[in-house]
Amino acid sequence: KEPLDDWEMVLLEAKQQKEAEDRAKEEKNEVKPAARTIEQVSSETKTSKDEEETEEESSEEESSEEESESEEESSSEDESPKAKLTKEEIMEAVRQRLIKRRELAESKRSKDNLRAPVICVLGHVDTGKTKMLDTIRRTNVQDGEAGGITQQIGATQVPADAIKERCKQVRDFNPDAVRIPGFLIIDTPGHESFANLRSRGSSLCDFAILVVDIMHGLEPQTIESLKLLLKRKTPFVIALNKIDRLYGYESNPRKDVYQHLKSQPQNTQLEFKERYEKIVGEFAEQALNVCLSYQNKNLDEYISMIPTSAFLGDGIGNLMAYIVGTTQKYHADKLAFSEELEATVMEVKSIPGLGTTIDVILVNGRLRVGDIIVVTGTEGAIMTPIRELLMPQPLRELRVKNEYGHYKEVQGAQGVKVLAKGLEKCLAGLPLYVAHKEDEIDLLKHEAEQQLSRALTSIKKKPEGVYVQASTLGSLEALLEFLKTQKIPVGLVRFRGSSSLFYSRIPELQVVDL
Repeated sequence: KEPLDDWEMVLLEAKQQKEAEDRAKEEKNEVKPAARTIEQVSSETKTSKDEEETEEESSEEESSEEESESEEESSSEDESPKAKLTKEEIMEAVRQRLIKRRELAESKRSKDNLRAPVICVLGHVDTGKTKMLDTIRRTNVQDGEAGGITQQIGATQVPADAIKERCKQVRDFNPDAVRIPGFLIIDTPGHESFANLRSRGSSLCDFAILVVDIMHGLEPQTIESLKLLLKRKTPFVIALNKIDRLYGYESNPRKDVYQHLKSQPQNTQLEFKERYEKIVGEFAEQALNVCLSYQNKNLDEYISMIPTSAFLGDGIGNLMAYIVGTTQKYHADKLAFSEELEATVMEVKSIPGLGTTIDVILVNGRLRVGDIIVVTGTEGAIMTPIRELLMPQPLRELRVKNEYGHYKEVQGAQGVKVLAKGLEKCLAGLPLYVAHKEDEIDLLKHEAEQQLSRALTSIKKKPEGVYVQASTLGSLEALLEFLKTQKIPVGLVRFRGSSSLFYSRIPELQVVDL
């Protein structure tokens, strides 16, 4: 006979308890033999009748319990289609609840409560993207990058006070008109191999800065980034960078860049005009009209350009002032804060003393300590409660080792480091979900697993090929795309942190002569 399951054990215990109560009742009703009056005889007769009735009732209850027990056994052995349908109906009810919650959050959005816009910095490699952010932060992140190339998407929070301070020299800028709480700036890689990371970054952003080297004009990755922005219909401004390379240029970051250009030597002004007109022609070849921001009277027809020097800081104030004005005036609907969670895992890191953490871009909604999060892992969905929420100080980057502040709750848009158990196999580049009720967990797990299967459908493995290992989905896709263009077969794909490879530890690997 098969062992009883938990539910059957509960039924058996209830049955035994009922029988014990009945026996106790019978013992209590028994009386010793004595001289009996007519009243006692009649009362005993009545009692015996009651006992017979209770025995009949208990026997009926026992038989019904046995029937239900047999039904439970049969249902546990073979799950009926009705039970399956019930589970599907529960999932559908949860799905409808999430839709209603999303609609409710959407209806409560207001232009009076704006979140920080998520700003992407894109462009060709070595055009000065990271240097521009270094100037805004007044730090030096770029020296920590391998070969000066950004390999992960970093996030920097720029508070409103820093924006006001940086823009005070810009003509027509009004500090009191700043309604956004700041910027959340994402630095994306410009190298050709990191096209997928650029794609992931730009899908998150509300506004973009396309950095163009004034000395080189449009380059391959500049054009690729441009097409990506147009495809996603992301509003952007062009930073015409490296104006400090113009012959005879004299720097003054504390002055409005347009006024400062007019005070430059005549030869410098002529060179700027010549290079600017050349770049305008290159954009025209891409079917785009561009002009300097102060000349732009029609934002629907023309894309604004702002001269900058990321190295010296010239024009950075003009760039920030333009973004504040444009996002508040034309994109307030999109920037209205929503309670509906919108978050993406950007990187998985192991930190001494803390364990494995994930860097998350929180666009909308809130994360709280104790929330049950669901993320995609290399071996399926991961469900875990948040233990800690860490954020770097303002004007510091999430990727760089900093002294982190501990928070009980974080509101979007922010870059936040999430500390929780079981994140070792979490996969970067995919959404993060929060389960507010227990019955939502299964649905969110299913959604997380679907995200991974959709992301990996394009991988075609061969019986023999190279071993590909990456720590994030974006890096993996970039490497696979490179191998595909070089016609190199892929044999095995693993998600792991960067470490040395020893083929003896991986049974699928073999050394072959090429």
